[in-house]
Amino acid sequence: MSDTKRADGQRNYERLLSEARAAFAEHGTDVSLRDVARRAGVGIGTLYRHFPTRDALIEAAFRHGLEDLADRAGVLLDAESPSDALAEWLLAFAAAFARYQGLPASLLAALRDETSSLHESCEGMRDGAGRLLARAQRDGAIRPDLTVGELLSLTTAVAWAAQQSPPGTDPTARLLGLLRTGIAV
Repeated sequence: MSDTKRADGQRNYERLLSEARAAFAEHGTDVSLRDVARRAGVGIGTLYRHFPTRDALIEAAFRHGLEDLADRAGVLLDAESPSDALAEWLLAFAAAFARYQGLPASLLAALRDETSSLHESCEGMRDGAGRLLARAQRDGAIRPDLTVGELLSLTTAVAWAAQQSPPGTDPTARLLGLLRTGIAV
């Protein structure tokens, strides 16, 4: 393959990711992939060559955000208060993904589907959340029977609720505060 074709392919890839993020922000993760391709100035075949499934496109578009959440969990493991560290991480999770309609549900579905292109990136995030949860549970701050899957489901519900709130309002912090009270020992 010539350098020009590789450069064109890389430009198409980057343009598709940029337009996918914009389309996801405007219309949610269920946006038409034809619309994403059209916005990027390429055909649907080009989109599918780079991203064979919707989950593959979502994973590529949000990989860095998922990696950042996993990394942030690692940093927060050294925080003085395990409960506060978990709360800080949950707020970051909910706030990051509440901006995109459908993304919280896509993340939860991918965690349950090992064949999803999005699964591996979500696993790192879930592992980070699990370590923070376990630390808060060992500290006696969080009920011991809560699983990381349940915690992520609850936090995803908060992100969904924030998506449904009127423009100009953001109930995320308050809802997470209520959630925190509910899971405390």
